[in-house]
Amino acid sequence: MTVKHFDVIAIGAGPFNLGLAALAEPLDQLSLAVFEARETISWHPGMMLPGTHLQVPFMADLVTMADPTSRFSFLNYLKQQGRIYPFYIREDFYALRSEYSAYLAWAAGELASVHLGHRVLAVEHSAGSYRLSVLSAGGVDEFSCDKLVLGTGSQPYLPPVLGEGAAARAVHSSDYLSHRDRLLQPRTARPHVTTVLGSGQSAAEIFLDLLRNLPDEDHLIWATRSERYFPLEYTKLTLEMTSPEYIDHFHALPQESRDQLAAEQKGLYKGINADLVNEIYDEIYERSVAGRPDVHLRTGCAATDIQLRPEGLAVKLRHERTAQDLSFVTDELVMATGYKSQLPDFLTGISSRINTLPDGRLDVDREYGIGEDIFVQNAELHTHGFTAPDLGMGAYRNSVLLNRITRSTAYPVEERIAFQRFGAASLDTLPTATATHA
Repeated sequence: MTVKHFDVIAIGAGPFNLGLAALAEPLDQLSLAVFEARETISWHPGMMLPGTHLQVPFMADLVTMADPTSRFSFLNYLKQQGRIYPFYIREDFYALRSEYSAYLAWAAGELASVHLGHRVLAVEHSAGSYRLSVLSAGGVDEFSCDKLVLGTGSQPYLPPVLGEGAAARAVHSSDYLSHRDRLLQPRTARPHVTTVLGSGQSAAEIFLDLLRNLPDEDHLIWATRSERYFPLEYTKLTLEMTSPEYIDHFHALPQESRDQLAAEQKGLYKGINADLVNEIYDEIYERSVAGRPDVHLRTGCAATDIQLRPEGLAVKLRHERTAQDLSFVTDELVMATGYKSQLPDFLTGISSRINTLPDGRLDVDREYGIGEDIFVQNAELHTHGFTAPDLGMGAYRNSVLLNRITRSTAYPVEERIAFQRFGAASLDTLPTATATHA
């Protein structure tokens, strides 16, 4: 059997590995292949609600922040589709989510290095290279490479408080659209109760969709462990934290400090778009004027037990400040409880080559390596901070990766972009004398 060899194989064709492929395309000295198990590219299809848009400007595409002249830019995509003038007239920096998904599919189709319908079954290491068994429509083929880039994404997370039957009945936000028609269907026996658990952007979008479209007589609950429905922090000095120098600062901290900071910074990447928060309030107000049943909002309440009962899903919440329990039965339950990163099983054969922290999490070095020749995309929240999932930092990370892999300056990387300094940066240039302390 002929084994085709590449310098780099990237596993998974999400936005970050697609960006890697796009930036690698003009590098003649580098051979790269991207393997994606799915037959088509569709970005978060279960959350493709009408009118939803990105939370970052369109320049946070696959390539622009690394190479504004690339043919894989979002603006070139619009030009090729004949929509650049309508987009210009629209005067909105934030692309529709559906349009961004179509852009990703277009880029994948333009890149010969991207192979859809190719599922990686196993990875081994021998004789100085990685060998991959890959299943496609033509059967199982073998490939080899010098370096791996893992971009397999994260998996929908359901907390363990869900009993077995309840877990099968609940709907994770990632699959909301598949269940939407059923959730919105009018019932004749009695008004129904629908509950959303979670407080991020997905929870808010789903809640608003239910609020606008559920039958008038139905009840709607939105509960979250967070102390409030906090908006996404998007002011300019905060945005400076999506910078190379802040990543330097964060990565240099002890792991305990990094974990503490990551917990404190959830509002920087898990918050709700402020306009959406206001839309929700206005919709609730209009509902109250019309005399429809109350909407039930509960903050500071953590789910402690959810079980399937004959009458529905029995939910127990605990208000963490008052230590009071709140129990109720809901007919439908949407869990906007996020995602969890985990290494796929096909990497078992090379687990000894992957660096981990004492608690088992990946030990990701400053340049996104988890071993001498294995790199990750968006698996470094705990080591690099909230920039890990940020689409706007994808081109930066890929520039760092390509420079490291090629051992050259394939793409110039900015080292300082922020006006502010992070950490105890010196003030020795002040005209005042240096203070002395006894």
